[in-house]
Amino acid sequence: MTPRPLLGVVHLQASPSANRHGSMSSLLDAAIADARAYAAGGFDGLVVENFGDAPFHKGTADDPVPPDVVATLAIVARAVVDATGLPVGINCLRNDGVAALGVAAAVGARWIRVNVLAGAYATDQGVIAGEAARLFAYRRRLHSKVDVLADFLVKHATPLAPIDVAAGALDLAERSGATGLVLSGPRTGEAVDGALLARVRAAVGAFPIWLGSGLTAGNAPTLWPRCDGAIVGTACKRDGQVLAPVDPARVRALRAACPPAAGA
Repeated sequence: MTPRPLLGVVHLQASPSANRHGSMSSLLDAAIADARAYAAGGFDGLVVENFGDAPFHKGTADDPVPPDVVATLAIVARAVVDATGLPVGINCLRNDGVAALGVAAAVGARWIRVNVLAGAYATDQGVIAGEAARLFAYRRRLHSKVDVLADFLVKHATPLAPIDVAAGALDLAERSGATGLVLSGPRTGEAVDGALLARVRAAVGAFPIWLGSGLTAGNAPTLWPRCDGAIVGTACKRDGQVLAPVDPARVRALRAACPPAAGA
């Protein structure tokens, strides 16, 4: 895999059990079209995410996502790999890392993203506490080596207790089992604060830091050289609207602003 990968988010329409579900054929067609736009624009991989399922289940042991969500993620992930040849990651919202791992094992995914791997956060789904031990016990059962990317100070959430940034980031890097930290802005599509990025980098050193939202062609010259990978969705959508289809021109512009790392 290329150093410093640039991954495009395939935001899925609502799964069959979700409030806004239309049809599986529409969901699949839209996902493949978005995936092909990222591939044509030179992105290095994809992240398949059940974005359309809001309001979300917590995704914890006592409130897991329904089985149709897991099935939908697996069907789409396999389809976009077949359509593009790109490696894929899985993000099962709100926080079902176990479901994401199961999908990853079934489709050969390279990464999963877990919004709350450690600690406890107040979210619009209620209080969500990390379940890192349960997640990695399941990964052992799967004999999987999939990378686990863990959000730090995840968007759309507030930690239940005050967090010292340096200590909290170092704990997540050293004690959770994560293979990379994800930093984002406070809401979908909003950029990470540069000062926060600098503080986390100083705390964790060479441990991988990914950008999880808000990377654009405009701020890429500042942010792209400072990360080890990025996950991008909103900036590549038509008119920058998260629910719109992926705009090939925006994909090309962002790829041009984020050149591959030296040696890639």
